[in-house]
Amino acid sequence: FVVGEQWGKVRALINDQGERVDEAGPSVPVEVLGLSGTPEAGDVLNVVDDEAKAREIASYRERVTRDKRAAVGSATTLDQLLAKAKADKDVRELPIVVKSDVQGSAEAIVQAMEKVGNDEVRVRVLHSGVGAITESDVTLAEASGAPIIGFNVRANAPARDAANQKGVEIRYYSIIYDLVDDVRKAASGLLRHELREKFVGYARIKEVFKITGIGKVAGCVVTEGVARRAAGVRLLRDNVVIHEGKLKTLKRFKDEVKEVLAGQECGMAFENYEDIREGDMIEIFETESVVRQLA
Repeated sequence: FVVGEQWGKVRALINDQGERVDEAGPSVPVEVLGLSGTPEAGDVLNVVDDEAKAREIASYRERVTRDKRAAVGSATTLDQLLAKAKADKDVRELPIVVKSDVQGSAEAIVQAMEKVGNDEVRVRVLHSGVGAITESDVTLAEASGAPIIGFNVRANAPARDAANQKGVEIRYYSIIYDLVDDVRKAASGLLRHELREKFVGYARIKEVFKITGIGKVAGCVVTEGVARRAAGVRLLRDNVVIHEGKLKTLKRFKDEVKEVLAGQECGMAFENYEDIREGDMIEIFETESVVRQLA
């Protein structure tokens, strides 16, 4: 018989009661033993006259599929390849190895993984297959720094030993939703943190002094919010940003202080910048790093 690109010879037929039977007619579900490989879900099983014919048909189908893939690849232009390479360079990847109990589940998991991610992060399924997790799966996962996802399957003893020795993580699942949710959380960890700016205060320069050993110092009054020593600052001249940086010093009278409240006067000096003038405004702001999550 032939199923898609796979062929086989019936070694046994097992019905839904777990009993061996000699034949199966229409609408009779049976498990067929004797396949050469794993077919795709939805492939049709056709009975043929002999084993040689089954091999020939399966080989022909495999060759047609391979030629189609090659044709698609050859149609790609050099510009498209370069553009894809540039895009891929900017995308962070979470590689995984997937093993499942049946082909249909493996395909469903791979399709779900393709939907996880965005322009910055994506999940790449290095390998998906049916059956127990083996030592070769562990070797592949170790080489790529990937975890192994087992859906309704377990690792055999050699694979468990190899995973422990090589530090490869194996995760078991029986619900696809939980699997996808965990992978999404892991992929979210690859997202770059978003920097959000928070307004802190404004100060207006009343006078500019030149102090030996320090340089130019702005005599300011805090007009709004608060001035903080550790915050970022922008120098505004006629509402145009002239400079952005950090404070070298923040003084209240002669003392170095951490912050100055609205309505109070203070002295400010910028790090590596001295083009300050009377009437300039100083904008004080803070940035915070926000952890992002994939939708």
